[in-house]
Amino acid sequence: MTEKQFQSHRWVFIAVSTLYIWALLAYEHLNGGVVSHHLLQREDLPAISNWWGALVLPVLSWFLTGRIYKRVVIAYPFTVLAGFIGALLFGVLLSVLFLYQQQLLPALMLSLPLLALLFPLYRAECLLGFVLGMCFTFGVLIPTGVGTLVVLMSFILHKTLRPLLAYAFGFLTRSRRSN
Repeated sequence: MTEKQFQSHRWVFIAVSTLYIWALLAYEHLNGGVVSHHLLQREDLPAISNWWGALVLPVLSWFLTGRIYKRVVIAYPFTVLAGFIGALLFGVLLSVLFLYQQQLLPALMLSLPLLALLFPLYRAECLLGFVLGMCFTFGVLIPTGVGTLVVLMSFILHKTLRPLLAYAFGFLTRSRRSN
């Protein structure tokens, strides 16, 4: 993929994400006002308005697509699309469970460390998909904050614990073969 092709893809993606957040804000505005979310769902804590998403989502899309391009210069491999779509679906599932089935939400959140061991959730496409999947329920700022924590946790687990577990598994299987 040439630089020019990537830039055209990047601007299309930024435009689509910007239209998405503005359509969401327009819908909220026309149906009772733009929602504000209190931190930790407590009324005594500050509220964050979804209007911030109009600024944050285009900037986040621009920044993260740039990170993706720096990592995969030639073409978007299947792993980039799979990571984006998987994180998007995970974010949508979290949002739906939050709205309708809160009993299952802790189990899904507790699956993140296991998923972080198996998949590189710290990549930019995963954060972008996660934020886009959750912003219709939580706005943009809360999923960005939670997603950043997931990215940090995933990076630490994937780069430290995963190699240690692989080494231990290799050591155990080698010692069994030699007996």
